[in-house]
Amino acid sequence: MKKVVMAAMGGTLAGIVATTQFVGPLIAQESARTTNVYEQLDLFGDIFERIRAQYVEEVDAGDLIEAAIDGMLTSLDPHSSYLSPDDAADMRVQTRGEFGGLGIEVTQEEGFVKVVSPIDGTPAEEAGIEAGDFITHVDGASVLGLTLDEAVDMMRGPVGSEIIITVVREGEAEPFDVSIIRDTIKLTAVRTRLQGDAVVLRVTTFNDQTYANLEEGLAEQVEAAGGMDNVEGIVLDLRNNPGGLLNQAIRVSDAFLEKGEIVSTRGRNPEDGDRYNATPGDLADGKPIVVLINGGSASASEIVAGALQDHRRAIVVGTKSFGKGSVQTVMPLRGDGAMRLTTARYYTPSGRSIQALGVSPDIVVAQPRRPEASAEDEETNALSRSEADLRGSLDNDSLTEDEIQQIEADRAKAEAAAALREEDYQLAYAIDILKGLTALQPSKE
Repeated sequence: MKKVVMAAMGGTLAGIVATTQFVGPLIAQESARTTNVYEQLDLFGDIFERIRAQYVEEVDAGDLIEAAIDGMLTSLDPHSSYLSPDDAADMRVQTRGEFGGLGIEVTQEEGFVKVVSPIDGTPAEEAGIEAGDFITHVDGASVLGLTLDEAVDMMRGPVGSEIIITVVREGEAEPFDVSIIRDTIKLTAVRTRLQGDAVVLRVTTFNDQTYANLEEGLAEQVEAAGGMDNVEGIVLDLRNNPGGLLNQAIRVSDAFLEKGEIVSTRGRNPEDGDRYNATPGDLADGKPIVVLINGGSASASEIVAGALQDHRRAIVVGTKSFGKGSVQTVMPLRGDGAMRLTTARYYTPSGRSIQALGVSPDIVVAQPRRPEASAEDEETNALSRSEADLRGSLDNDSLTEDEIQQIEADRAKAEAAAALREEDYQLAYAIDILKGLTALQPSKE
Protein backbone atom coordinates (compact mmCIF):
# COMPACT_ATOMS: atom_id res chain seq x y z
CA MET A 1 0.00 0.00 0.00
CA LYS A 2 2.87 2.41 0.83
CA LYS A 3 4.45 1.83 -2.57
CA VAL A 4 1.24 2.83 -4.30
CA VAL A 5 0.93 6.04 -2.27
CA MET A 6 4.55 7.02 -2.86
CA ALA A 7 4.32 6.42 -6.57
CA ALA A 8 1.19 8.54 -6.78
CA MET A 9 2.82 11.41 -4.88
CA GLY A 10 5.92 11.33 -7.09
CA GLY A 11 3.81 11.42 -10.24
CA THR A 12 1.33 14.15 -9.35
CA LEU A 13 2.38 16.62 -12.03
CA ALA A 14 2.56 14.03 -14.76
CA GLY A 15 -0.79 12.77 -13.59
CA ILE A 16 -2.43 16.09 -14.28
CA VAL A 17 -1.26 16.01 -17.87
CA ALA A 18 -2.05 12.33 -18.32
CA THR A 19 -5.59 12.85 -17.10
CA THR A 20 -6.41 15.28 -19.86
CA GLN A 21 -4.83 13.05 -22.47
CA PHE A 22 -6.11 9.57 -21.56
CA VAL A 23 -9.41 9.82 -19.64
CA GLY A 24 -11.40 9.84 -22.87
CA PRO A 25 -9.87 6.66 -24.35
CA LEU A 26 -10.06 4.82 -20.99
CA ILE A 27 -13.76 5.55 -20.64
CA ALA A 28 -14.30 4.45 -24.23
CA GLN A 29 -12.46 1.15 -23.63
CA GLU A 30 -14.51 0.39 -20.49
CA SER A 31 -17.71 1.26 -22.33
CA ALA A 32 -16.72 -1.07 -25.19
CA ARG A 33 -16.05 -3.92 -22.77
CA THR A 34 -19.43 -3.42 -21.08
CA THR A 35 -21.20 -3.31 -24.44
CA ASN A 36 -19.46 -6.52 -25.49
CA VAL A 37 -20.62 -8.31 -22.32
CA TYR A 38 -24.22 -7.22 -22.91
CA GLU A 39 -24.01 -8.38 -26.53
CA GLN A 40 -22.84 -11.81 -25.38
CA LEU A 41 -25.63 -12.01 -22.80
CA ASP A 42 -28.08 -11.14 -25.58
CA LEU A 43 -26.53 -13.95 -27.64
CA PHE A 44 -27.07 -16.35 -24.72
CA GLY A 45 -30.71 -15.22 -24.54
CA ASP A 46 -31.20 -15.78 -28.27
CA ILE A 47 -29.75 -19.30 -28.13
CA PHE A 48 -31.81 -20.13 -25.03
CA GLU A 49 -35.05 -19.05 -26.74
CA ARG A 50 -34.23 -20.94 -29.95
CA ILE A 51 -33.57 -24.14 -28.00
CA ARG A 52 -36.86 -23.76 -26.14
CA ALA A 53 -38.77 -23.09 -29.35
CA GLN A 54 -37.08 -25.31 -31.95
CA TYR A 55 -35.26 -28.22 -30.25
CA VAL A 56 -36.56 -31.58 -31.46
CA GLU A 57 -38.00 -32.35 -28.03
CA GLU A 58 -39.48 -30.13 -25.35
CA VAL A 59 -36.89 -29.19 -22.73
CA ASP A 60 -37.19 -27.89 -19.19
CA ALA A 61 -36.07 -24.24 -19.02
CA GLY A 62 -34.74 -24.66 -15.48
CA ASP A 63 -32.58 -27.62 -16.50
CA LEU A 64 -31.18 -25.62 -19.42
CA ILE A 65 -30.19 -22.72 -17.21
CA GLU A 66 -28.63 -25.01 -14.57
CA ALA A 67 -26.62 -26.76 -17.31
CA ALA A 68 -25.42 -23.39 -18.62
CA ILE A 69 -24.37 -22.27 -15.14
CA ASP A 70 -22.56 -25.55 -14.51
CA GLY A 71 -20.81 -25.34 -17.89
CA MET A 72 -19.63 -21.82 -17.07
CA LEU A 73 -18.20 -22.94 -13.73
CA THR A 74 -16.64 -26.24 -14.85
CA SER A 75 -14.84 -24.39 -17.68
CA LEU A 76 -12.79 -22.58 -15.01
CA ASP A 77 -11.08 -25.54 -13.30
CA PRO A 78 -11.86 -29.13 -12.22
CA HIS A 79 -13.09 -28.07 -8.76
CA SER A 80 -15.56 -25.27 -9.51
CA SER A 81 -19.12 -26.38 -10.14
CA TYR A 82 -22.81 -25.71 -9.65
CA LEU A 83 -24.57 -27.69 -6.94
CA SER A 84 -28.24 -28.33 -7.49
CA PRO A 85 -30.42 -28.26 -4.34
CA ASP A 86 -30.05 -32.06 -4.04
CA ASP A 87 -26.27 -31.93 -4.55
CA ALA A 88 -25.92 -29.10 -2.03
CA ALA A 89 -27.87 -31.14 0.53
CA ASP A 90 -25.67 -34.19 -0.16
CA MET A 91 -22.53 -32.12 0.37
CA ARG A 92 -23.77 -30.86 3.74
CA VAL A 93 -24.44 -34.45 4.78
CA GLN A 94 -20.98 -35.59 3.63
CA THR A 95 -19.20 -33.02 5.80
CA ARG A 96 -21.06 -34.52 8.78
CA GLY A 97 -19.60 -37.93 7.94
CA GLU A 98 -22.36 -40.17 6.55
CA PHE A 99 -23.68 -40.54 3.00
CA GLY A 100 -24.59 -43.10 0.36
CA GLY A 101 -22.29 -44.18 -2.47
CA LEU A 102 -19.17 -46.13 -3.44
CA GLY A 103 -16.67 -44.44 -1.15
CA ILE A 104 -14.30 -42.74 -3.61
CA GLU A 105 -13.10 -39.17 -4.00
CA VAL A 106 -12.80 -38.28 -7.69
CA THR A 107 -11.62 -35.51 -9.96
CA GLN A 108 -11.49 -35.11 -13.74
CA GLU A 109 -8.42 -35.42 -15.93
CA GLU A 110 -8.20 -35.62 -19.73
CA GLY A 111 -11.95 -36.13 -19.95
CA PHE A 112 -11.99 -39.18 -17.69
CA VAL A 113 -12.84 -39.57 -14.03
CA LYS A 114 -9.69 -40.01 -11.94
CA VAL A 115 -9.75 -41.53 -8.47
CA VAL A 116 -8.10 -39.23 -5.95
CA SER A 117 -8.46 -41.88 -3.27
CA PRO A 118 -10.72 -44.66 -2.05
CA ILE A 119 -12.05 -44.12 1.47
CA ASP A 120 -11.10 -46.63 4.15
CA GLY A 121 -13.62 -49.36 4.85
CA THR A 122 -15.91 -48.53 1.91
CA PRO A 123 -17.14 -50.72 -0.98
CA ALA A 124 -14.67 -49.08 -3.38
CA GLU A 125 -11.68 -49.83 -1.16
CA GLU A 126 -12.82 -53.40 -0.54
CA ALA A 127 -13.24 -53.88 -4.30
CA GLY A 128 -9.59 -52.92 -4.84
CA ILE A 129 -9.99 -49.41 -6.32
CA GLU A 130 -6.71 -47.49 -5.99
CA ALA A 131 -5.64 -43.85 -6.02
CA GLY A 132 -4.71 -42.87 -9.57
CA ASP A 133 -7.16 -45.25 -11.26
CA PHE A 134 -9.07 -43.84 -14.25
CA ILE A 135 -12.76 -44.71 -14.59
CA THR A 136 -13.67 -44.82 -18.27
CA HIS A 137 -17.10 -46.50 -18.23
CA VAL A 138 -19.96 -46.92 -15.79
CA ASP A 139 -22.20 -49.93 -16.45
CA GLY A 140 -20.80 -50.03 -19.98
CA ALA A 141 -21.51 -46.36 -20.77
CA SER A 142 -18.52 -44.09 -21.46
CA VAL A 143 -17.92 -41.10 -19.19
CA LEU A 144 -15.77 -39.36 -21.83
CA GLY A 145 -17.21 -35.94 -22.61
CA LEU A 146 -19.33 -35.76 -19.46
CA THR A 147 -18.84 -33.21 -16.73
CA LEU A 148 -17.60 -34.52 -13.40
CA ASP A 149 -21.04 -34.03 -11.82
CA GLU A 150 -22.69 -35.96 -14.65
CA ALA A 151 -20.23 -38.82 -14.24
CA VAL A 152 -20.80 -38.86 -10.48
CA ASP A 153 -24.56 -38.94 -11.05
CA MET A 154 -24.06 -42.09 -13.17
CA MET A 155 -22.31 -43.75 -10.22
CA ARG A 156 -25.07 -42.93 -7.77
CA GLY A 157 -27.85 -45.38 -7.09
CA PRO A 158 -29.83 -47.17 -4.39
CA VAL A 159 -27.94 -48.73 -1.49
CA GLY A 160 -27.46 -52.44 -2.17
CA SER A 161 -27.48 -52.09 -5.97
CA GLU A 162 -24.58 -53.22 -8.14
CA ILE A 163 -22.46 -50.99 -10.35
CA ILE A 164 -19.75 -52.11 -12.78
CA ILE A 165 -17.01 -49.60 -13.49
CA THR A 166 -14.28 -49.99 -16.10
CA VAL A 167 -10.85 -49.04 -14.78
CA VAL A 168 -7.59 -48.13 -16.49
CA ARG A 169 -4.63 -48.55 -14.14
CA GLU A 170 -0.96 -47.76 -14.64
CA GLY A 171 0.97 -51.01 -14.98
CA GLU A 172 -2.04 -52.94 -16.27
CA ALA A 173 -1.99 -53.72 -19.99
CA GLU A 174 -5.77 -53.68 -20.47
CA PRO A 175 -8.77 -51.94 -18.88
CA PHE A 176 -10.70 -54.17 -16.49
CA ASP A 177 -14.15 -54.20 -14.90
CA VAL A 178 -14.79 -53.91 -11.18
CA SER A 179 -18.13 -54.80 -9.61
CA ILE A 180 -19.11 -52.75 -6.55
CA ILE A 181 -22.22 -52.93 -4.37
CA ARG A 182 -23.36 -49.47 -3.31
CA ASP A 183 -23.67 -48.92 0.42
CA THR A 184 -24.18 -46.24 3.04
CA ILE A 185 -20.79 -44.69 3.67
CA LYS A 186 -20.15 -43.97 7.33
CA LEU A 187 -16.90 -42.13 7.74
CA THR A 188 -14.83 -42.58 10.85
CA ALA A 189 -12.66 -39.50 10.56
CA VAL A 190 -9.81 -40.82 12.74
CA ARG A 191 -8.90 -44.36 13.73
CA THR A 192 -6.25 -44.79 16.41
CA ARG A 193 -4.22 -47.71 17.69
CA LEU A 194 -0.99 -48.64 19.40
CA GLN A 195 1.56 -50.32 17.15
CA GLY A 196 4.30 -51.47 19.48
CA ASP A 197 5.25 -48.31 21.38
CA ALA A 198 4.02 -45.94 18.66
CA VAL A 199 0.58 -44.32 18.42
CA VAL A 200 -0.86 -44.53 14.91
CA LEU A 201 -3.41 -41.86 14.02
CA ARG A 202 -5.13 -42.85 10.78
CA VAL A 203 -6.95 -39.74 9.49
CA THR A 204 -9.29 -40.71 6.65
CA THR A 205 -11.02 -37.38 5.99
CA PHE A 206 -11.29 -33.82 7.26
CA ASN A 207 -14.91 -33.36 8.29
CA ASP A 208 -16.64 -31.83 11.30
CA GLN A 209 -15.51 -34.74 13.49
CA THR A 210 -11.81 -34.90 12.62
CA TYR A 211 -10.07 -32.83 15.30
CA ALA A 212 -12.33 -34.05 18.11
CA ASN A 213 -11.79 -37.68 17.03
CA LEU A 214 -8.02 -37.17 16.84
CA GLU A 215 -7.74 -35.51 20.26
CA GLU A 216 -9.89 -38.14 21.96
CA GLY A 217 -8.24 -41.08 20.18
CA LEU A 218 -4.72 -39.88 20.96
CA ALA A 219 -5.59 -39.47 24.65
CA GLU A 220 -7.03 -43.00 24.77
CA GLN A 221 -3.94 -44.58 23.23
CA VAL A 222 -1.54 -42.63 25.47
CA GLU A 223 -3.50 -43.84 28.49
CA ALA A 224 -3.40 -47.42 27.17
CA ALA A 225 0.41 -47.10 26.82
CA GLY A 226 0.69 -46.03 30.45
CA GLY A 227 1.46 -42.38 29.74
CA MET A 228 3.31 -40.30 27.17
CA ASP A 229 6.69 -41.36 28.63
CA ASN A 230 6.01 -44.86 27.29
CA VAL A 231 5.21 -43.64 23.78
CA GLU A 232 8.04 -43.58 21.21
CA GLY A 233 6.26 -41.20 18.90
CA ILE A 234 3.28 -40.69 16.60
CA VAL A 235 2.57 -41.78 13.06
CA LEU A 236 0.05 -39.45 11.41
CA ASP A 237 -1.25 -41.54 8.52
CA LEU A 238 -2.76 -39.31 5.81
CA ARG A 239 -2.53 -41.81 2.95
CA ASN A 240 -5.55 -41.82 0.64
CA ASN A 241 -7.07 -38.91 2.55
CA PRO A 242 -8.80 -36.75 -0.08
CA GLY A 243 -9.05 -33.69 2.16
CA GLY A 244 -12.10 -31.78 3.28
CA LEU A 245 -12.61 -28.80 5.55
CA LEU A 246 -9.85 -26.19 5.73
CA ASN A 247 -10.58 -25.30 9.37
CA GLN A 248 -10.10 -28.93 10.40
CA ALA A 249 -6.74 -29.13 8.59
CA ILE A 250 -5.67 -26.02 10.50
CA ARG A 251 -6.78 -27.49 13.86
CA VAL A 252 -4.99 -30.80 13.23
CA SER A 253 -1.78 -28.95 12.30
CA ASP A 254 -2.13 -26.69 15.33
CA ALA A 255 -2.47 -29.78 17.55
CA PHE A 256 1.26 -30.50 17.06
CA LEU A 257 2.69 -27.00 16.61
CA GLU A 258 3.51 -24.52 19.36
CA LYS A 259 3.77 -21.42 17.15
CA GLY A 260 4.26 -20.13 13.62
CA GLU A 261 2.21 -20.01 10.46
CA ILE A 262 0.21 -23.06 9.44
CA VAL A 263 -1.07 -22.01 6.03
CA SER A 264 -1.88 -18.87 4.07
CA THR A 265 -4.47 -18.37 1.35
CA ARG A 266 -4.16 -15.82 -1.43
CA GLY A 267 -6.96 -14.85 -3.76
CA ARG A 268 -7.02 -12.57 -6.78
CA ASN A 269 -7.05 -9.47 -4.57
CA PRO A 270 -4.16 -9.27 -2.08
CA GLU A 271 -6.44 -7.90 0.64
CA ASP A 272 -8.53 -11.08 0.48
CA GLY A 273 -5.64 -13.24 1.67
CA ASP A 274 -5.60 -14.90 5.09
CA ARG A 275 -2.88 -16.30 7.33
CA TYR A 276 -3.54 -18.92 9.98
CA ASN A 277 -1.12 -19.30 12.87
CA ALA A 278 -0.57 -21.99 15.49
CA THR A 279 -1.44 -21.47 19.14
CA PRO A 280 0.64 -22.75 22.10
CA GLY A 281 0.17 -26.41 23.02
CA ASP A 282 1.36 -29.71 21.54
CA LEU A 283 -0.81 -32.79 22.00
CA ALA A 284 2.23 -34.97 21.31
CA ASP A 285 4.30 -33.34 24.08
CA GLY A 286 7.24 -32.89 21.70
CA LYS A 287 7.43 -36.58 20.78
CA PRO A 288 8.74 -37.40 17.25
CA ILE A 289 6.13 -37.45 14.47
CA VAL A 290 6.20 -39.20 11.12
CA VAL A 291 3.58 -38.22 8.54
CA LEU A 292 2.63 -40.80 5.91
CA ILE A 293 1.37 -39.57 2.52
CA ASN A 294 0.81 -40.96 -0.98
CA GLY A 295 -0.75 -39.98 -4.29
CA GLY A 296 -4.20 -40.13 -2.69
CA SER A 297 -3.34 -37.49 -0.08
CA ALA A 298 -4.93 -34.26 -1.26
CA SER A 299 -5.98 -30.77 -0.26
CA ALA A 300 -6.39 -30.58 3.55
CA SER A 301 -3.99 -33.54 3.92
CA GLU A 302 -1.35 -31.58 2.04
CA ILE A 303 -1.89 -28.54 4.25
CA VAL A 304 -1.13 -30.63 7.35
CA ALA A 305 1.84 -32.46 5.80
CA GLY A 306 3.29 -29.24 4.40
CA ALA A 307 2.93 -27.32 7.68
CA LEU A 308 4.54 -30.02 9.83
CA GLN A 309 7.29 -30.52 7.24
CA ASP A 310 8.13 -26.82 6.91
CA HIS A 311 8.35 -26.40 10.69
CA ARG A 312 10.53 -29.53 10.91
CA ARG A 313 8.03 -30.90 13.37
CA ALA A 314 7.62 -34.14 11.44
CA ILE A 315 9.40 -36.31 8.90
CA VAL A 316 7.20 -36.90 5.85
CA VAL A 317 7.44 -40.41 4.43
CA GLY A 318 5.79 -42.11 1.46
CA THR A 319 5.23 -40.92 -2.10
CA LYS A 320 4.37 -37.53 -3.65
CA SER A 321 0.92 -36.25 -2.74
CA PHE A 322 -1.87 -35.37 -5.16
CA GLY A 323 -1.15 -31.66 -5.63
CA LYS A 324 -4.46 -29.89 -5.00
CA GLY A 325 -3.40 -26.49 -3.74
CA SER A 326 -6.59 -24.51 -4.29
CA VAL A 327 -9.36 -23.39 -1.95
CA GLN A 328 -13.03 -23.73 -2.85
CA THR A 329 -15.72 -21.58 -1.27
CA VAL A 330 -19.29 -22.90 -1.26
CA MET A 331 -21.71 -20.02 -1.77
CA PRO A 332 -25.45 -20.55 -1.21
CA LEU A 333 -27.68 -19.52 -4.11
CA ARG A 334 -31.37 -18.79 -4.37
CA GLY A 335 -33.54 -21.89 -4.61
CA ASP A 336 -31.38 -23.91 -2.13
CA GLY A 337 -28.65 -24.55 -4.69
CA ALA A 338 -25.02 -23.56 -4.23
CA MET A 339 -21.93 -22.59 -6.19
CA ARG A 340 -18.55 -24.14 -5.44
CA LEU A 341 -15.99 -21.64 -6.68
CA THR A 342 -12.20 -21.71 -6.52
CA THR A 343 -11.38 -18.49 -4.71
CA ALA A 344 -7.76 -18.84 -3.59
CA ARG A 345 -4.55 -20.84 -3.60
CA TYR A 346 -3.02 -21.96 -0.35
CA TYR A 347 0.65 -21.81 0.57
CA THR A 348 2.68 -23.70 3.16
CA PRO A 349 4.58 -21.74 5.87
CA SER A 350 7.69 -21.49 3.67
CA GLY A 351 5.61 -19.82 0.96
CA ARG A 352 5.47 -22.72 -1.50
CA SER A 353 2.34 -23.57 -3.45
CA ILE A 354 1.48 -27.23 -3.70
CA GLN A 355 -0.78 -26.78 -6.72
CA ALA A 356 0.00 -29.47 -9.32
CA LEU A 357 3.33 -30.28 -7.58
CA GLY A 358 2.19 -31.92 -4.36
CA VAL A 359 4.16 -32.40 -1.16
CA SER A 360 7.45 -34.23 -1.72
CA PRO A 361 8.30 -36.67 1.09
CA ASP A 362 11.52 -36.25 3.03
CA ILE A 363 12.01 -39.98 2.53
CA VAL A 364 10.44 -41.62 -0.54
CA VAL A 365 9.05 -45.04 0.33
CA ALA A 366 6.75 -46.79 -2.13
CA GLN A 367 4.26 -49.40 -1.02
CA PRO A 368 5.30 -52.62 -2.78
CA ARG A 369 2.56 -54.80 -4.20
CA ARG A 370 2.21 -57.93 -2.11
CA PRO A 371 3.20 -61.04 -4.08
CA GLU A 372 0.88 -63.99 -3.73
CA ALA A 373 2.38 -66.66 -1.51
CA SER A 374 3.03 -69.91 -3.35
CA ALA A 375 1.99 -73.27 -1.92
CA GLU A 376 5.70 -74.15 -1.65
CA ASP A 377 6.38 -71.07 0.52
CA GLU A 378 3.47 -71.88 2.80
CA GLU A 379 4.66 -75.46 3.19
CA THR A 380 8.21 -74.30 4.01
CA ASN A 381 6.90 -71.88 6.65
CA ALA A 382 4.72 -74.58 8.18
CA LEU A 383 7.67 -76.98 8.49
CA SER A 384 10.08 -74.39 9.90
CA ARG A 385 11.43 -75.69 13.24
CA SER A 386 14.17 -74.81 15.72
CA GLU A 387 16.25 -76.64 18.35
CA ALA A 388 13.68 -75.79 21.01
CA ASP A 389 11.03 -77.74 19.06
CA LEU A 390 12.99 -80.98 19.19
CA ARG A 391 11.87 -83.59 21.71
CA GLY A 392 14.26 -83.85 24.68
CA SER A 393 16.26 -80.72 23.78
CA LEU A 394 18.39 -79.23 26.57
CA ASP A 395 17.26 -76.13 28.49
CA ASN A 396 19.29 -72.89 28.43
CA ASP A 397 21.09 -72.78 31.78
CA SER A 398 22.76 -69.37 31.38
CA LEU A 399 19.68 -67.17 31.83
CA THR A 400 17.19 -66.53 34.58
CA GLU A 401 13.46 -67.03 34.03
CA ASP A 402 12.95 -63.24 33.86
CA GLU A 403 15.70 -62.87 31.28
CA ILE A 404 14.19 -65.61 29.14
CA GLN A 405 10.78 -63.94 29.33
CA GLN A 406 12.33 -60.61 28.28
CA ILE A 407 14.06 -62.25 25.31
CA GLU A 408 10.79 -63.87 24.28
CA ALA A 409 8.95 -60.54 24.62
CA ASP A 410 11.58 -58.79 22.47
CA ARG A 411 11.35 -61.59 19.91
CA ALA A 412 7.56 -61.23 19.81
CA LYS A 413 7.95 -57.50 19.12
CA ALA A 414 10.43 -58.22 16.33
CA GLU A 415 8.11 -60.81 14.80
CA ALA A 416 5.20 -58.37 14.99
CA ALA A 417 7.35 -55.74 13.24
CA ALA A 418 8.25 -58.26 10.53
CA ALA A 419 4.58 -59.14 10.06
CA LEU A 420 3.74 -55.44 9.76
CA ARG A 421 6.34 -55.06 6.99
CA GLU A 422 4.50 -57.74 5.04
CA GLU A 423 1.13 -56.14 5.70
CA ASP A 424 1.99 -52.42 5.43
CA TYR A 425 5.59 -51.67 4.47
CA GLN A 426 5.23 -47.87 4.60
CA LEU A 427 3.79 -47.90 8.12
CA ALA A 428 6.50 -50.30 9.31
CA TYR A 429 9.13 -47.97 7.82
CA ALA A 430 7.57 -44.99 9.62
CA ILE A 431 7.68 -46.82 12.95
CA ASP A 432 11.33 -47.77 12.36
CA ILE A 433 12.10 -44.07 11.87
CA LEU A 434 10.36 -43.25 15.17
CA LYS A 435 12.52 -45.84 16.93
CA GLY A 436 15.64 -44.22 15.51
CA LEU A 437 14.53 -40.71 16.48
CA THR A 438 13.66 -41.88 19.99
CA ALA A 439 17.07 -43.51 20.38
CA LEU A 440 18.73 -40.17 19.53
CA GLN A 441 16.74 -38.19 22.10
CA PRO A 442 18.63 -37.32 25.31
CA SER A 443 17.59 -39.23 28.40
CA LYS A 444 15.41 -37.37 30.92
CA GLU A 445 17.22 -38.99 33.84
